[in-house]
Order: sequence, then C-alpha cells, then structure tokens
Amino acid sequence: MPSTFSLILRDNRIRVPTVTLVALAFTYASTVPYQSIIGINELGLSNGAYSALVFFSAIVNVTTSLTLGIWSDRLKERRPLVLGLSVAGMLGFGSIAIIHSPAVFIISTLLLVPMSNSTYSLLFASLRARTNQMERGQGAAITATVRALYSGSWALAPGMIGLYLVSSPSMTPAYGIAALASCTCFCLYFFFAPGNGAAGPGPDHVGFFASLKRIFEPYVLSRVIVMAMLFGLQRLNGMLSPLIITHAAGGTVVDVGFMAGLTAFLEMPFMVMWGFAQRRFRTVHVLAFGTLIYCIYLMLLGFASARWHIYALLLVNACGVAAILSVPITYLQDLIADRPGLGSSLISLNTFIGVGIAAALFAFGTSVTDYSGTAFVGAAAGLASIGALLYLESGRQQMRQPA
Repeated sequence: MPSTFSLILRDNRIRVPTVTLVALAFTYASTVPYQSIIGINELGLSNGAYSALVFFSAIVNVTTSLTLGIWSDRLKERRPLVLGLSVAGMLGFGSIAIIHSPAVFIISTLLLVPMSNSTYSLLFASLRARTNQMERGQGAAITATVRALYSGSWALAPGMIGLYLVSSPSMTPAYGIAALASCTCFCLYFFFAPGNGAAGPGPDHVGFFASLKRIFEPYVLSRVIVMAMLFGLQRLNGMLSPLIITHAAGGTVVDVGFMAGLTAFLEMPFMVMWGFAQRRFRTVHVLAFGTLIYCIYLMLLGFASARWHIYALLLVNACGVAAILSVPITYLQDLIADRPGLGSSLISLNTFIGVGIAAALFAFGTSVTDYSGTAFVGAAAGLASIGALLYLESGRQQMRQPA
C-alpha cells in the first residue's frame, strides 16, 4: 500500500489527475442526490419531462466522452480539454445555483452538466497514459487506489452538504458547491498541470470514424456489454435496497442514508484490496470473484426481513460493489490499451448501457414478483454475467489479452 500511495504522490502525471478526480467527485456528490428534488419539486417539471431530461443528458454524456476520448488521443496533451470541460461545469452548475429557472435547469442539465461529467473518463485516460509505462499490476493497483479516493469524496460530500442545507428553503446552493468544485478542477490543471498530457510516445493521427469503429468490433463490444451487465447490478441495488429497507425490512429513510454512507466509506479499503489482488491474479478472475460476492449479497438481500439483516450485509455489499466499481476501469482500458482516451471513454459507454440494463431488470423483476424477489432476479443475472465473462476470456475466445 505505501508504495502505491508514494507513486501517486511522487509522479506529477498521476498526482494531478488524482487530486482533480477527488475534487470532481464533489460535483457529482453535491448534485445527484438533489437533482430530482430541484427539477420536480422546486421547478415544477413533470415526472415524464424529468425522466426524458435524464435520458437525453445521459446520451449527451456518452457522446461527449467518446468524441473527446478519440480527440484526446490525437492531441499532444489533454490539459486544454480538462480546462474546457471544467469551464462547462462552472457555467452549468453555477447557472442553476444563481438563476432559479426551469429553462436554465433544462439547458444546463441537458448540455453543460453532462459535458462536465465527461471529465471523469478524460482524467482516467490521463492516468492510463502514464500507467501504460509501468508494470501492469502496478498500474492496476494505482487505478484502483485512485478510484478508492474518488469514492472517499463521494462518501463525505452528501452528508456535509446535507448538514449545510438542512435549514435552507432550496437545495440549489448545492449546485453552487459543484460550481466551486469545477473551479477547483480548473485551477488544479491550469496551475499545476502544464505538459500533463499524453505520457506515451505522442499523439496519433488515426481518423475519427476509424477510431470509433474499434468500439464496435465484436471483441470489444461483447466485453463492454458484459461489463455493463455487471455495473447494472450495482445500479439495480441502488433502486432496490431503499425499497427493501423501507418495506420488507421495516426500516426508515435514515437507515437508507446510513447504509449509503457506510457502504461508500467501506468501499475504499476494499477497492485498494482488489487493486493489489490484480498484481497477483488476472483482472478477469478478480472481477469474477468480486461479482460472485455481490451476487451472494443480492441473494441475501432478498431474504432480509429486519433492519439488522441489512446492516449485517454491509461488509458483503461493500466488498462486492468495490470490485464492480473499480476493477472494470482497468479491464475496459485494456480493451484498447494503445489508445488511452478511446479506451477510457468505454467507461462512460459502460455506464450508459449498465443503467439501461438495471432499468430493464427492475421492470422485469417487479412485474413478476416483489422487491425482494427482484433481488433474486439480479443475483441470477449476475451469475449469468460471470459465466459470460469467463466464457469470453477462456480458450479460443481469448484471441487477445485484455486483462
């Protein structure tokens, strides 16, 4: 562990993107919990209009991430892109905080905010460009550790902001905090990251559509879909666990908040643990084992009938979800290892598909059974995903080495 942290602190090409990611986490964590409250309750959007807004903003996010990921591989450095996206964040979050208008909220949430969110994959592309020069296991450990630090910000921000806004008549000041976080990202890259761009041999000149075509190669696309299935389990749990806690387990919204915060905190050491496991074992085997643990959690969640059952599953939940959130970053980047920007943009594509899969599983499960039964559906889907992953990476299917 000390060697990984010392590498992060010592190397400017790793340290600056890492600190920027920690700051970036505050833009997500300070707004996501309150976005629907502001859009529907404060600004009067209908449920249908808000759902459409979320869907189209997700499309803008994945489109921006893919486009800038490809473009970033053709530039000498990624610094100008990070600065531009940080400005989009300042404008998008700041305008919502200052101007209480449905039109401003819609425009910012549809365009500027998802553009700002694309900074996530771009920063991991910068990290990958540097770790490509390292021993593979060491690079994987650094990536997992950075993701753990990102989770730490996620764990801290909602509670701190909730206490700050507890007596506020509006939740829009949370967007002001996000704008300040975007400003911090801008300052970090403006003052401390000159030349902090591609750490590889230099930019390439492959055409845009030629690069985009690589994503749709069967080898890459099939594995992205499997990763999305795994990520969908985490999003499915995000839909199910609050409902199971407040219905079958007889808990309250306070328990929902405690579970979310405690899980986020416990993810951090487990992410570091999974990162070190990748030094000794293949990424695919580490991910399969971590997903199996999460499937066990979902299965046990389906049996939960008291509050203490939920808290008893806390460690199992954190251990499994830490693998699903951190290990696929390295796996997806490895699919197009020679193009850090393009490979990292697969993270956004994976998220987009995974959210759709989670929604489909939730719709199917709740149509045939209750919330607890839907947890069993998720566990079964997770086991099927593990089987698909191991099949793709076995025998003759392993035509290239992604992990």
